[in-house]
Amino acid sequence: MLFAVAMTFIDQTIVAIAAPDIVRELGLSASGMQWVVNAYLLALAAFFALGGRLADLLGARRVVVVGTLLFVVSSVLCGCVPVGGIAQTWLIAFRVTQGIGAALLFPAALAVVVSVFPVERRGRALALFFGLSGALTVLGPLLGGWLTSWTWRAVFWVNVPVALVALVLTYLARLEDRPRAESLDLRGAALIVAGMGLSVLGFQQAATWGWDSGATWGCIAGGAALLVLFRRYERGVRQPLIRLRVFRDPAFRADTLVLFFAMLAFVPLFFFASVYAQVCLSASPTQAALFLLYFFAGFALASQWGGRILDKRGARPALKLGTALGALGFALWANRLTDLSMHDQWPYAAMAGAGIGFLLAPASTDAVNRAIGASYGEVTGVTQTVRNYAASVGLAVFGALLTHVTAENVAGTLRARGLPPGTAHGAAREIAESVTGNGDAHVPQGSGQASSAAREAMAAVRMDFAEANQWVFYGMAICLGLAYLCALRHPGDRVTAPVAEPARPKAPVS
Repeated sequence: MLFAVAMTFIDQTIVAIAAPDIVRELGLSASGMQWVVNAYLLALAAFFALGGRLADLLGARRVVVVGTLLFVVSSVLCGCVPVGGIAQTWLIAFRVTQGIGAALLFPAALAVVVSVFPVERRGRALALFFGLSGALTVLGPLLGGWLTSWTWRAVFWVNVPVALVALVLTYLARLEDRPRAESLDLRGAALIVAGMGLSVLGFQQAATWGWDSGATWGCIAGGAALLVLFRRYERGVRQPLIRLRVFRDPAFRADTLVLFFAMLAFVPLFFFASVYAQVCLSASPTQAALFLLYFFAGFALASQWGGRILDKRGARPALKLGTALGALGFALWANRLTDLSMHDQWPYAAMAGAGIGFLLAPASTDAVNRAIGASYGEVTGVTQTVRNYAASVGLAVFGALLTHVTAENVAGTLRARGLPPGTAHGAAREIAESVTGNGDAHVPQGSGQASSAAREAMAAVRMDFAEANQWVFYGMAICLGLAYLCALRHPGDRVTAPVAEPARPKAPVS
């Protein structure tokens, strides 16, 4: 299962490294390339809940195989995209099917791991699972840089040998499927796919459309309305897509909220720390990936410890420790960002990583342990949907904050160098969009007053960007602080056996 999910984690970051080469060879537009990256994440978020339910109905092993095949075939087709007018549509379409394959694969793989370990040993097992699979995310930039030097198409083809190993190991493991003779709630599936897709689309496109755009808020509000409708609809379905009564368990609610607030920081960190390292520390993409290894060193070690705490004492101590340590680590890391030194920051990066490591596996495992009637795939789909939704919100909100503060800081720097306020704000906005990844990454060209002043002030601009990143990292610390408050609401009880499904009342005899 680790080999199976390895592809999905690596693919979240590897394609971004190859983006310049893809744009240059295929002639994609800037927005088109953004859609190549976002289409995968959008499909992943939208179909997670459905993938989890299918794992319960059809059998987790079968869904792992189907998801792996769909993912690897889509990867091959992405790498075989023809040059020409069809290239952009081709690439985006198969990135969507890649995301659907990952959404089928991951909850089913996690359900397999959960089902083969007894409750009292799941903490350590899933700590290893999340520790290793999470660490694979940082391999994306490293692997992407090396493969792109040969051909950018290899960032897709690299999934083929990994998928073959996963399929062979799945066959050798002789996993037993336990399908359920239940129907699939198609209307519920359509509602949650549309609701998640629309709302995540709104958050993803906020940087392009603008937060004052009707399209942005129309997607977010429309998606939220569909999710509310989904919640009301599921209450009246005999065999729903998601058994919403699991949310009546205060421990499950606490686990889910801790995951939500923690993932607001965890997943966006890959982007913001990488861009910070390249802009402020003058690091290459490969060096930026190495910068993230400090975070993952703390994450990997703490995740194993957190699993042991869960097995011995329950989730509450691990959640409290992880959220408190993470909040402190992100706050101290934020305070050091203006030092512009990788050496000064590594202890706090490791501390922040340790905080996430302590809480991720215990929160996820404790939530799955509370699955009603051993619906592990279904509950895994719920928790992973929450994680991906939080990641989309975090990227959008922190991205907007970073761009705004960077523009304000740079405008002040340019005004201090004699530029008129209007010219300074226009130039600052262009620079902010460039260094935060929404425009091109070139030094300002031209012989005009604004371009000349911007080139001369690049050292100060790097400091302006570092100060803007401080706001983002302090925001991440606040998210972990909110997660700590949610952890306090965990009742502290432990699950020692699968949660039985309540008996349904017999139908009256007519």
